[in-house]
Parts: sequence; C-alpha cells; structure tokens
Amino acid sequence: MIIAVASGKGGTGKTSVSVSLAKAIAELDSKVKLLDCDVEEPNANLLLECSRISETDFSVKIPSLDISCCTGCGKCAAICEFNCIAVVKERAVIFPDLCHSCGGCSLVCPEKCISEIESKTGVITKYSSGKIHLVQGILDIGKAMSPPLIREIKKNTESEIVIIDCPPGTSCPMVTAVSNADYVILVTEPTPFGLHDMTLAVDTLRKMKMNFGVVINRSDSGDDRVENYCRKENIEVIMKIRESIDAARAYSKGIPLYDALPEIKQDFISASKTIMKRAGEKI
Repeated sequence: MIIAVASGKGGTGKTSVSVSLAKAIAELDSKVKLLDCDVEEPNANLLLECSRISETDFSVKIPSLDISCCTGCGKCAAICEFNCIAVVKERAVIFPDLCHSCGGCSLVCPEKCISEIESKTGVITKYSSGKIHLVQGILDIGKAMSPPLIREIKKNTESEIVIIDCPPGTSCPMVTAVSNADYVILVTEPTPFGLHDMTLAVDTLRKMKMNFGVVINRSDSGDDRVENYCRKENIEVIMKIRESIDAARAYSKGIPLYDALPEIKQDFISASKTIMKRAGEKI
C-alpha cells in the first residue's frame, strides 16, 4: 500500500503531516516505510528521533564525447528530446545538466565516439526509528535533475505500508513521486495561494487518474474557499488541523504534530484508518 503526501505549494505542512501519519500508522502496529522524496529540501529526519543505518552515493549516466572522432553528423542531437546535444561547427556539444540519462545518443552514434560515464547526483540515507524506517534522498548542490534520484528512492517499497513525502508543486518531481501511489493526500491551507495551487495539483492528479483526498492545515486561519471548492468538486476532506502556537513552537524544536498536540493524536489515527481504507479500495 503506497500513500503519497503532496501539495500544490511549499509551506503547507506536508512533511509534518507525512511524519505524523507515519507515527499514527506505526501506533496501529504496522511497520511503515517513509520515503522522503523532497530531495531538494529533505527534512523528515529532523522530525523523527532516528538513527542512521547507511548512506550511499547515487549517480546517473551522462554522455561523454570523444571529439577526435566526431564527424558532426547530428544523429545524437536528433534523437535527444531534451536538447542536451547540439552540433556547432560540425562538432557535437554536450550540455550534461539537460541530460535525462536515456542512453540514446551513445546507441545511434555511427562512429561510437559517445560513451556513458557516471555522474554523482545525490546521496541516499536510511534511518530507523522504531517501527518507522526512513529513506531520504538529497540532491547535490548544482544538480538540476531530481526525478532519477526520486525513482531510486521509490525502489524501497518492501514494506506493508509506504508513505511518500513528495516535492511541492506540480512539475516533474511531484509527478514522479506520486506515480503508482494507491492514494494521494493533498495538504493545503485556507488562503488564496493555497487554493490556487491546490487546484493545479487537483488538475494534475485527475489527469493522472489518481485517487486523492485533502488535508487542510491551519484550517481556522483563513477563509472557507478551500472547503467550498472541495465540496463543489466532490473532493473528500480527510482531516482539518487547527492553527496552534504550541504546534509552531514544537516544530521549531523538531517535534512533529503527532507528539506536540496530544489532542490531535486520535485525529491522525482516525485519518490514517480512512486513508488506508481509501488506498485499499484501489488495491
């Protein structure tokens, strides 16, 4: 069972919900695998009392050109859909930051002057925290391509229940993270920006034919436009979390919502049961 936690925008409390949901499911006597796929800014480990198990480098293959044998035929540039290769003055020029590691250029080069080399992209770290096992990736500074690292993290699904903390937004990293999930939770806030970006996420998930519901964080701090939108669009609101200065203080100390507010524990346990039921309906 794979549950993805996403958001149309950053700062809605997505990671707080992911960690608290993992702790609630763990309390229901289930082992949980938490995958932090927000690889440009991972922080789930800061909200868990966990010990590091392992750390490994992650690399992707990028093309390397032997200029001495390049004839400038342009076949490598023609096959590349991402404009990673251009032909300038009858010689190929490679822009590795645009490469998606498909390997097509090396296959079509008639002179065999393009080979693939390993390029370190990031680091994958595994942690343990009781019944919660955290796998977290962090993209190296200056690297632009996060989907390969996200896909590598998502290979760690050998658990009964998997929770994916997705990158914010609706671009390729978010789409890569939510793909193949049994259920998606959209964490939003009752503000104009929250509603606007949530509608983009809703459109994205509907085009992907994903099953999803909404969690409204800081539900009493804005207006009712988010709830009205969900009602109009027949979107289930799984949970509403009230704004709390105690929660903010706890978060600044690395304490998740689940542990910061005793009165919210039962809400998260109830929500986790509903979410697992919805995810199970797809399975």
